[in-house]
Amino acid sequence: MTTSEIKPGEQVKDVHFTEDSLSVDLMDGRTISVPLAWYPRLLHASPAQRQNWHVCGGGFGIHWPDIDEDLSTEGLLRGAPAPRNTMSHVA
Repeated sequence: MTTSEIKPGEQVKDVHFTEDSLSVDLMDGRTISVPLAWYPRLLHASPAQRQNWHVCGGGFGIHWPDIDEDLSTEGLLRGAPAPRNTMSHVA
């Protein structure tokens, strides 16, 4: 069985955006960059809404109150896009 252990260096330091990506700087010096299209709420949010974020979850999460979006460093490190509610499960 494989378990993912959260490490203190994986805490959020900063969040920034380009036109098509979300980047999260971690305390250990790494930067996670993912396509903004993976997170439709962030993709369709205004620049002001994207900039209004808070660190949560003991430092391992990011919350955008204006759009009710939450991401974790664990999910970002796994490369997990937002669930697609409109897509059926494909085996």
